[in-house]
Amino acid sequence: MAGWKQLDIGVIGGGIGGLSVALALRRSGHLVTIYERADFAGEVGASVSCAANGTRWLYEWGVDVSKGDPVLLKQLINRDWKTGEPVSVYDLKDYESKWGYAYFMFHRQYMHAMLMECAVGKEGEGRAARLLVNHACESVDSETGTITFKNGVKAIHDLVIGADGIGSVVRKAIDIHPVKKPADSSCLHANVMTEDAVRLGLVDYSQHDALEYWGGQEGKWDKIVLSPCNGGKLLSYYCFFPREMGDYINQSWGGQDRPVEELLAPYPNLDAQVKAHLAIGIEVQPWRLWVHEPYPYLTKGKVCLLGDAGHPMMPHQSQGACMAIEDAGALGVLFNKQYFNGDIEESLAVYNSVRLPRATRVQAAAARAAYNINERIGFSDNKHTATYKVENEKAKLTIEEMNAYDMFMDIEEQLAAARNVPFTRNFIKGMPVGLDLPSGVIQASL
Repeated sequence: MAGWKQLDIGVIGGGIGGLSVALALRRSGHLVTIYERADFAGEVGASVSCAANGTRWLYEWGVDVSKGDPVLLKQLINRDWKTGEPVSVYDLKDYESKWGYAYFMFHRQYMHAMLMECAVGKEGEGRAARLLVNHACESVDSETGTITFKNGVKAIHDLVIGADGIGSVVRKAIDIHPVKKPADSSCLHANVMTEDAVRLGLVDYSQHDALEYWGGQEGKWDKIVLSPCNGGKLLSYYCFFPREMGDYINQSWGGQDRPVEELLAPYPNLDAQVKAHLAIGIEVQPWRLWVHEPYPYLTKGKVCLLGDAGHPMMPHQSQGACMAIEDAGALGVLFNKQYFNGDIEESLAVYNSVRLPRATRVQAAAARAAYNINERIGFSDNKHTATYKVENEKAKLTIEEMNAYDMFMDIEEQLAAARNVPFTRNFIKGMPVGLDLPSGVIQASL
């Protein structure tokens, strides 16, 4: 008789996405091995956003969020490029009471360590995941679940998850070949220590507990994004400008720091306060930006993709990490003791049908927000703003759509269809019937 069974699962990639899915599947009772290509599983970069649709899964898995030393965001602020005066503000003061979970900003390394402790530590439900470093994936056989590594090792798993990022080897193994182009904008990242800014008498942006943006209102590529992390001790700046003013498409994070003069060069007319912050920036690094066309599927045989491996997106919705976390959440649910009946093919088919449409929609919205900040979740609700204009009012992405979504209901509906049984809950594709979205009210089918 078909029923739940414990699986031996291989996860390629030990970043935030890989650790999240290892943790989710551990909690669902499976044996998980994480393979990391480097000699240490870690993250590069500084800040990472975790809105309620991501945070809910951290609590679902029993993560002690305080260990990530997050900033609890209270506002989204878009400022005038030259004066720094607020142009559009979205207040998050009732965010947690409305959606049940907070909007956090983490330092990537702290978030990674927080997830690592839960995934591979002895405490908590399920058997601790194994982490093997220096295991760079060379190829995957999607039919047999066999992974071949560059160090000569081979491993066979019931299920293989490609969480190996934008340059995914696993993606190629399931015959997906990206159609992509360089973005029209370039990005340099810099960190500013709050204590250094305060010592110089500059504005203490950490006190705002906000994601802050300069520019982006006029269809131009110039935009500064400030995200506080490490409890406000670190200010993480993402600085966008037209690619013709500096092309970093062939450079990657982790090389020699770029000179601060290079960071300041594109911004002669920038608000003096934020420009003074950038002038004391450290660890100036390029971030390559590519625009990917949506992939046709996320699964093949015994293999599935997760996070940037399956749906790489521009950073302008601050949803990249949340989409990876949601992917992990979906796999944890699909393979738990309530829903998994031993049929891996069925579960992966539902994973594909649940995750691909939602991630693709966020991916498209992130591309639009690259040149129009009014498309950004939160600001997309601020229709009273004098400069407000979006490409298609009915197609815009909102906080309501992101946070009212119930993945359990989406999975139940898709499983019911696959098993030819009725689904009677008051949801359609995870959205509650009666929810009023820009595209219209979610209607029950007749």
